[in-house]
Amino acid sequence: MSQWLVLTLAMAAACGVVLTITVLKERRITEDDDPSETPDVIEYLTMMVGVVYAIVLGLAIAGVWEARSAAEDTVRTEAQALHEVSARARAYPAPVRDRIRADVDAYVSHVVHKEWPVMAEQGALTGRGTELLAKVRADVTDYRPRNDFEGQSYQPLVDQVAVADGARTARGNAAESTLPGVVWFGLIIGGAISIGVMFTLQIRRSGRELLMAGLFSALIAFLLFLVWDFDAPFSRSISATVAPFLDLFPQA
Repeated sequence: MSQWLVLTLAMAAACGVVLTITVLKERRITEDDDPSETPDVIEYLTMMVGVVYAIVLGLAIAGVWEARSAAEDTVRTEAQALHEVSARARAYPAPVRDRIRADVDAYVSHVVHKEWPVMAEQGALTGRGTELLAKVRADVTDYRPRNDFEGQSYQPLVDQVAVADGARTARGNAAESTLPGVVWFGLIIGGAISIGVMFTLQIRRSGRELLMAGLFSALIAFLLFLVWDFDAPFSRSISATVAPFLDLFPQA
């Protein structure tokens, strides 16, 4: 069964139960009942709607902010691992060292100039980037150390390539939207309900009330925009950048 169908049925069932109980209770009210003796529930329900929506919205903002921070950490990890590969290769003979560094530079240049725009627009990595990183891995793993000094550098180099490969995979996974559609449905509907309940409080046309209503609506819109902007860590205005690569590889 589709999750949207389950969600629709659950919401309809909840509304139906509440309305049924309310109607049945209304029919059992006697003539001597005085409604003024019971508190008005409108203000209470309005407050609860605001509280529940604020909690959900706060969790959404925290979630996308954490995902964005994780994406930035992933980029830094990948760049640092590649820098370590390039630096540790100094223990190898000049031809091997130069080949490793040249392939690392080629991969970084591709990531900065080619792969990053594709990742921002399509939310996916490029096959060429995978090939270039595989070439770096082959450069490192295929070399046979000739002495103990080179042997001591071999395993750390292999480990750093593995770190870079893992960070690249994590970067690709982080390029897509982190919030599922059902969450967006709840955020948008909840925002509309939160704004709509203002009209149950008999809002007037006084300047003060209109100002507060406008500011409240603008705040909801701003927070939803913030969630939307953070939801794609690499493709929108407040996004993770290639700065870690450029800091460690200025020639890229």
